[in-house]
Amino acid sequence: MPDTPEEETTDKKAPEPSDELVTTQHTLTVKRRKLAYTVRTGRIVVRKEVLTDGKFEGHRPKAEVFLTSYTLDDAEPGSRPVTFAFNGGPGSASIWLHLGLLGPRRVVSGDVDSPEPPPYRLVDNPETLLVHSDLVFIDPVATGYSRAANGEKPKDHLGFTPDIESVGEVIRLWTSRNGRWLSPKFVAGESYGTLRAAALAAHLQERHGLYLNGLMLISSVLDMGTIRFTEGNDKPYPLYVPTYAAIAHYHGRHGDRPLDDVLADAEEFAARELPYALERGARLSPEERTAAVQTLASLTGLEESYVDRVNLRIEHVRFFTELLRDRGLTTGRMDGRFTTWEPDGGREQMSDDASISRIIGAYSAAFNHYVRSELEYENDLPYEILSMDVVRDWSYSDFEGRAVSVVDGLSAAMRANPHLKVHVALGYYDGATPYYAAEHVLARLQIPEELRENVESAYYPAGHMMYVHEPSRVQQSKDLGAFIAASSNR
Repeated sequence: MPDTPEEETTDKKAPEPSDELVTTQHTLTVKRRKLAYTVRTGRIVVRKEVLTDGKFEGHRPKAEVFLTSYTLDDAEPGSRPVTFAFNGGPGSASIWLHLGLLGPRRVVSGDVDSPEPPPYRLVDNPETLLVHSDLVFIDPVATGYSRAANGEKPKDHLGFTPDIESVGEVIRLWTSRNGRWLSPKFVAGESYGTLRAAALAAHLQERHGLYLNGLMLISSVLDMGTIRFTEGNDKPYPLYVPTYAAIAHYHGRHGDRPLDDVLADAEEFAARELPYALERGARLSPEERTAAVQTLASLTGLEESYVDRVNLRIEHVRFFTELLRDRGLTTGRMDGRFTTWEPDGGREQMSDDASISRIIGAYSAAFNHYVRSELEYENDLPYEILSMDVVRDWSYSDFEGRAVSVVDGLSAAMRANPHLKVHVALGYYDGATPYYAAEHVLARLQIPEELRENVESAYYPAGHMMYVHEPSRVQQSKDLGAFIAASSNR
């Protein structure tokens, strides 16, 4: 009988992952000036030091993070600013800031009154921030093409602290590998990305001695307790009233009154009468309660009977569902200017957020075309634009028993680095991160009076992604460019 080969008993190890970056060259004309720039697109490996019983065992791959960097050719790296940008969610890729506002190419998504039909378009963006700063767009783990490394648990990346550590490591690696430690450095975040950006300012200083020139907080939320309608937390109810009033004004509930006048009244009521009424509870006199109900109904455009039934506490998604119920419509959460038909007129929670569903198709088509056809990067993974799995599994264990807030961390970072500047961009019709809640938080930064001039705010007649509104996009681009120029110290 012939010999049979022994069965192989050892497992084959998967090959170590390695960086996969594709380089392409491009040009853009800005005011008759031709800008030549280089794009590097792909995934880099983020590693962690492994210690077992105090013994160093090497650097183990932790994740493969997708990024896209834009660097201007023939520029002096030491004086050229660089901006690291991402969106929020958590669970969102950086596609929104990338193709909506900052990058040299942008998607045409249309706006409320002029939605773009498929198959959509990409156009040059002469207002790109690349005119003022090199750009690095980062997709956190489990968004975009970023994934946990082979053998790693994706859930280990889905939380406040691991997210900060991972994105911070990408920033450190890119800065070191590209010789940019002496460049002016900025971080731009949107939505939850503003909370991440503020935490990164402190983390980068403390962990790596990497001091930033500035933060760009677009649709800011630094204290989740100001926007989460949890039981026993009355804080969000007044802070949302000015946004409700703005949305009601947009949809004709305030006649021909100027928006500024409506907002002034709403802010005054939100600062004084409503917090008092909510705090008093059953101790509020019938006359006081009636007056509060009437004023809140008038400001928000809702029926007095509804405001009375919800006990002066208007939850935001219920507001978007209720405001235009008589027209069979709901308004958007991300942008209250948008509306869509509601098939069930009795719903308490709207069935669709038109401010997302009307534009996400354009962003998805544009990026999936752009990354392959123009940036020449190929990956058969689905590009995760908004992952609900990430939202569901996200951990805030660091904040057990208290609201998620980075106010203390940002305050400490600004005190340690008194040159750190902060730009805050706010949309009047943003129902996800209301502007008045952001103002409330910024006023509570624990910084000396002389550092308050380091914080500036810009307001736009638009929503969460204010750059969907074309006049706001153009103005915001100018505002961010001016912020970079004023904060670079070059």
